[in-house]
Amino acid sequence: MKYANVTQQLSVSPQISVEDIEAIKAAGFKSIVCNRPNGEGADQPTFSEIEAKATSAGIPCVYQPVVSGKVTTEDAVKFEENLQKLEGPVFAYCRTGTRSITLWAMTAVKTLSFEEILTLSQKAGYDLSGVVRRLKNSGETPTDHANYSHAVVIVGAGAGGIAVASSLKARCPDLDIAIVEPNEVHYYQPGWTLVGGGVFNANETVRTVASVIPQNVKWIKAGVAAFSPKENMIVVDGCRTVKYEHLVVCPGIKLDWSKIEGLSETLGENGVTSNYRFDLAPYTWELVKNLKKGKAIFSQPPMPIKCAGAPQKAMYLSCDHWLKEGVLGNIDVQFYNTGAVLFGVKEYVPALMEYVQKYNAHLNLEHQLVKVDGKSKVASFKNLAEPDAPLVETEFDMLHAVPPQSPPDFIKVSPLVDANGWIDVDQSTLQHKMYENIFALGDATNSPNAKTAAAARMQAPVVANNLLYERGVQTGKAIYNGYGSCPLTVERGKVVLAEFGYGGKILNSMPSWVLDGTKPSRLAWYLKEKLLPPIYWEGMLKGREWLAKPKTHTPQ
Repeated sequence: MKYANVTQQLSVSPQISVEDIEAIKAAGFKSIVCNRPNGEGADQPTFSEIEAKATSAGIPCVYQPVVSGKVTTEDAVKFEENLQKLEGPVFAYCRTGTRSITLWAMTAVKTLSFEEILTLSQKAGYDLSGVVRRLKNSGETPTDHANYSHAVVIVGAGAGGIAVASSLKARCPDLDIAIVEPNEVHYYQPGWTLVGGGVFNANETVRTVASVIPQNVKWIKAGVAAFSPKENMIVVDGCRTVKYEHLVVCPGIKLDWSKIEGLSETLGENGVTSNYRFDLAPYTWELVKNLKKGKAIFSQPPMPIKCAGAPQKAMYLSCDHWLKEGVLGNIDVQFYNTGAVLFGVKEYVPALMEYVQKYNAHLNLEHQLVKVDGKSKVASFKNLAEPDAPLVETEFDMLHAVPPQSPPDFIKVSPLVDANGWIDVDQSTLQHKMYENIFALGDATNSPNAKTAAAARMQAPVVANNLLYERGVQTGKAIYNGYGSCPLTVERGKVVLAEFGYGGKILNSMPSWVLDGTKPSRLAWYLKEKLLPPIYWEGMLKGREWLAKPKTHTPQ
């Protein structure tokens, strides 16, 4: 745990874990303030988890979430009021600590000079020069000064961001690129299904951001606060500004845990888990190994979500383990899907249904998880086919829950989005429909493809090609056909490899005589377990476009 002392009464810190609470208490802190909204990161514990542990340790907690870069005067006043009410010293945290120290600075100006604020923040390891310029400018971030300026700026260092940076460098090695990313770790999220199935260790799915950013690409370690596309500028944490000639936006998707009542409070305990969070996937495997009888529930939320097959993959791998252990007959397996079908591309449903029947799993379609009572181990579902009917309440011994998902908050409030909050792009070129020097890829766009890492792998070369076409470097424009892939792990050792594009069109990577994706195969499992991880780390993230070279054409 790293934290920085700002004053005698306040210290700030990046995101903490439940395990850090004892160290916070031992360091003498009397109160905790959380300034980070739930659901910002894939490894982020909810405030409820932090609060429960802190309360048991005798430390009061206050939840004052602030959207990254959206620190208002009202937020700062409320933060000051919290500091006055709470016993000090106070420990405040957010994703990086920047929001917390910014809140302090915006009210500290009443008693400290700008120079004193800068000195204290620099000693704590934070650059608040942009905040001070904002304070000097009557609370507005000046647009006539840029802290950074680059030819290409990429928002997000996930699969899409690193892949497109590498693809750009492969085509144009001297191109000036910066990546804006606040997190220090990069995850191979497709591996979490196998962590929850006892195949991978969680540590195999994580590396540092510094280790995956391409050589000679600048890393601006900050979160995005706002987009100013008419000024070719973004504002990042600390009210700093970044100018660009071309912008690529790939921030990923937000997990809305709080939209299911009670779920945040019980994640990681009481038999409630999810492979959608790095720190919970190992708990899934722990639950699976220890369950010998009872009821296991697996839920799937409304679309769109990332990797739409992941909720049922967790069910199949769990059932396979129970079958091999000889206990499946003692376990009532229930799959509750908000959707009306098991899988969205009909060609793959027969193979999946064979496994549903093999495992004697019960399908409950058009049922949405809306509430979890962890202590009582009761899950409540809304029957969408009968909206006026009472909630369906069912007890469980294990619950694998998947939360609803949406664009990140800073995307939803930006000028880049459609009416539903998704980045508005041309689905073929991935170029923004209004701003020609902006491109987007990955989970936050409104292109109607499956939100998977495989989709990002195909999209990155398309964006790289088309961005360079706009810069006069490439001669042809590339077309994205909506390709996405979902390796459905129906048992340990076999996968139904779903590959499809826009409209559910089958887009197999290999001839059917080599691999028929509509049938479970050991070859597809070998691909999932042994080949896809190195293809991700050493291919996709390094600009090696294996099986991903885009088709191009010259516009007339």
